[in-house]
Amino acid sequence: MSEPAATNASLTPLPGHLYVVATPIGNLADLTERALSILSKVDLVACEDTRTTGSMLTRLGLRRELVAYHDHNETAAAERLAEEITAGKSVAIVCDAGTPALSDPGFRLTRACHRRKLPVVPVPGPSALTAALSASGLPTNGFLYAGFLAPKTAARQKFLTKYQDFEYTLALYESCHRIAKFSADIIAVLGPDRVIFVAKEITKIHEKFLVGTAQDVNDRLLSMSLKGEFVVLIAPASFSL
Repeated sequence: MSEPAATNASLTPLPGHLYVVATPIGNLADLTERALSILSKVDLVACEDTRTTGSMLTRLGLRRELVAYHDHNETAAAERLAEEITAGKSVAIVCDAGTPALSDPGFRLTRACHRRKLPVVPVPGPSALTAALSASGLPTNGFLYAGFLAPKTAARQKFLTKYQDFEYTLALYESCHRIAKFSADIIAVLGPDRVIFVAKEITKIHEKFLVGTAQDVNDRLLSMSLKGEFVVLIAPASFSL
């Protein structure tokens, strides 16, 4: 017989612990019971944008002390927060959407805690990366996650050339400003028949999933609004639908 579900000790943050909390990527209903409990009880919540996280917490009926932790202050903020945890405070780190440290701030704080032998506890939940992989129909026995590629065409094409014969799925993020150019780069380097999957605005009102050859997906992309956040998956050359 399996163990009973949570003795609920896991729902209460412990002093001197860092909690890496995944938050919804669009649909607030995706917040887990455990994440809600941790966020309602920690001493501090470190976040990318205090306005974004503050708005989410308000919608949840929560009020917590927020500390800005973002790309521009991450190194210094990580040390300050690690000192707070060393002093016995419980801290949750969140990003604007999804799981911290995956193309979002978080790495330096978790590293600072590990260097001080402080407990770091993941509170799993939404992730655009795993959501896209799970729905794609592309091979998921192995994949390379490369986050956001460089903004220049030459750099993107260099990456695609390097991994054109990679045996596993390539997983990347892209912004609305570059998704059309990135799609064109895939066709130029990998060919119009390479199978790809593009997810737009996962869990949000304008959620879209496109799967097919690079040319087919490109044509459909260009026929719709490109506002939003994108996950792009590129199948191995040998894969066909």
